[in-house]
Amino acid sequence: MKYPKEYLDEIKSRLKVSTVVSKTVKLKKRGKEFVGLSPFKTEKTPSFTVNDEKEFYHCFSTSEHGNIFDFVMKTQSLRFGEAVKMLSNLAGMQPYTFSKQDEERENKWKLYKSICNNFSEFYKNELFKNENSINAKNYLKSRGLSGVEVKNFNLGFVTEDLDYYEILKKDYDEEIIKDTGLFYFDEKKKKYISRFRNRIIFPINNISGNIIGFGGRIVDDNKNLAKYINSPETPFFKKGSNLYNLDKARKLSNKLEDVYLVEGYMDVIGLSKNGIENTVANLGTALTSKQIQILNQFYNHIIICFDGDQSGYKAALRAAENIIDELKPDKKISFLLLEDNLDPDNYINKFGKDKFLEISNQKSIPIHKFIFEHYIGQTTESPSSRAIFEKKLREIASNIKDSLVKKYTLEYFLEKVSELTPNINSKFNKNYKIFPKSLAKTKSYYNETKSLKSFEIKEFSFLYILLAKPKLIHENFHIIDNVKLYSDENKQLFAEILNQSENLLNLDLQKLNVDKILVSRVMNYASIKHIISKNLNDDEKILEILTEIIQDLKNYELEQRISELESKFSKDMSESTFNEIKELKKQQKIN
Repeated sequence: MKYPKEYLDEIKSRLKVSTVVSKTVKLKKRGKEFVGLSPFKTEKTPSFTVNDEKEFYHCFSTSEHGNIFDFVMKTQSLRFGEAVKMLSNLAGMQPYTFSKQDEERENKWKLYKSICNNFSEFYKNELFKNENSINAKNYLKSRGLSGVEVKNFNLGFVTEDLDYYEILKKDYDEEIIKDTGLFYFDEKKKKYISRFRNRIIFPINNISGNIIGFGGRIVDDNKNLAKYINSPETPFFKKGSNLYNLDKARKLSNKLEDVYLVEGYMDVIGLSKNGIENTVANLGTALTSKQIQILNQFYNHIIICFDGDQSGYKAALRAAENIIDELKPDKKISFLLLEDNLDPDNYINKFGKDKFLEISNQKSIPIHKFIFEHYIGQTTESPSSRAIFEKKLREIASNIKDSLVKKYTLEYFLEKVSELTPNINSKFNKNYKIFPKSLAKTKSYYNETKSLKSFEIKEFSFLYILLAKPKLIHENFHIIDNVKLYSDENKQLFAEILNQSENLLNLDLQKLNVDKILVSRVMNYASIKHIISKNLNDDEKILEILTEIIQDLKNYELEQRISELESKFSKDMSESTFNEIKELKKQQKIN
């Protein structure tokens, strides 16, 4: 059986030729190409070239020529199927197994792709031709978009005057249509309704350029509706594994080192129309390690530029903590915080491309500095506050996967912390070096850093809110129903709190029948402590924070189970295991 063309194309899309070749041949950049000594012949003068843009290599001394599959087959004496397996693994893709299930999935993918293309094409025409699209056209004009940008990004508008579900039913099975997530069942009307009605739609392509989902923006003022929505997760659309505009932006990586990662569709389009086309956006969810891994395949420097307001700053901080573990010696991640509460689209339209690039060069902050500056701003001069601050930095550094980057990030954090107390010990001045001096101390730092798991920090925050606002939680007790904790100590404390206080009705810390060290740990290490203290009288805010923490704990349980099943599936390829993974991922709520 043949591998599906789409599967092979995705491997090629995810891997530069230079990435694959450089594992065998030492390459040097020369213009748009790379050059090196031929792997097919002994030579002193380089005659071997690699062109990422055209996706091929060529050896002038032997006339060998081909793509990444050809290169691996010829240099490692592999058959085509073996080369595909090796490269799919390098690209972070599941191996293709040619099972009946794979055939069915391939057929579903073709139908899914066809429906998405038809949906996009139909409503692109509606935007230009339907008189009911006037508000959408006026909105796009108000955002400074011309017909060129609308066509380049295949924007459309879903009008209410046509029932496209009924049109699709003539050519496609209803189950396949439902699986696209483009429609939902309206209980009142007893019919399927377009999820994106009265919205401008932004087609979301996978890395190969195929439409896999949509974003939608309302054009009428309606405070009861979300301004932006996205397609729900489907078998072929995973928000955390895709990026808007990546299919176009990746092609520029042969010329450029940097890529801008922004929050919204309009930010991507606004920057692109002003000449900054090396721009992508995450898809309405927290930024994931997977998305960073994908960008690292193409670019050496990721510049994260979220909105300049408070919500944009919070999103940037959350992103920094989520992705710092992906730092590598040859890769950079920076944050660009725009002034005047402007988002990237507004900023570049107001000040222009040159000013945007100038401020990007001057004010981009490396990820480790961004994190440090945030937490130092949250810290007081009290010893306990400083202790929590240092503990948090150690925890963050401990999550970095690359051992060298981990080492130097931790060293940076500890040296900056030591500057806060310059008189305690003379060795903690700006000239000291901690790691070369004592391997035992280095080991101790890592051991201490690893002593608390990320889920324990979440549990501390959960318990801290219960202890800080027992009456509020008692009145909203349904929120904490069925919450599961994972560490034995925190389970014990949680059970005793509920038992002693009759579900938080009359909590008395002094009467808790537990080791007081358990309570002390919660008070010391709850990362939410300072935020809660600042919002102590804002019950709505505290309940919102508590709900997010509980969701994180639930997602942790799902992630653990999914990870176990994926490991099992890689070995047994069982259909029942696959279906269980699929079901759990449906339950997984991505914030």
